[in-house]
Amino acid sequence: MAQFARSLDVYQGYNFKKDHQTPVGFITKLKVGEVEIAADQTCKDPTNPTKDLRVVAVLNNALWQTGITDAVYASGQISTANKQKLARLTLSDLVNIDVVFQFAVYEYDQLAKKYFLAFHSNGKDMNGLLENSGEDLSVSVADDASREVQSPENYAFQVGIKPKPSSQTMHLATGDQKNVVKAWGLAVA
Repeated sequence: MAQFARSLDVYQGYNFKKDHQTPVGFITKLKVGEVEIAADQTCKDPTNPTKDLRVVAVLNNALWQTGITDAVYASGQISTANKQKLARLTLSDLVNIDVVFQFAVYEYDQLAKKYFLAFHSNGKDMNGLLENSGEDLSVSVADDASREVQSPENYAFQVGIKPKPSSQTMHLATGDQKNVVKAWGLAVA
């Protein structure tokens, strides 16, 4: 079965340069249970570099096996304030593992000579649940600051989110205007 798996350029995500065409990605909204993780970092929109994006995380990896019930995995860099919020969540007994999120992964189309959205939530809230691996929930955050991009101070984190039992869609593309929409989550009657 096909999958979407990308290594993304954190440096390019923070320091966008038009002449450096590597894939980048962002989580633009994240809420775990009742805790809103703020979009407190500002990065450039690769499709329109004059426009700023407010992001929760600059991603270094994104993975989805493309199955309807498959989890989405993301890892990236978050701010100090968000590191503290997520670390607190990981140390507490999470009863509410609902997740609301939005994300966007961009790639460069060599033929069209521009960035395009390669994997995204189409600006809509995706509703999921923290995936569990055995007894552990699939969310973690580093204790030490990252060294790849030193300012603003940022911390590595990762999350796995499986779909809630409802019909949603993920949006993929193989190039500019070469779009595919796939189902994510099964509705339960």
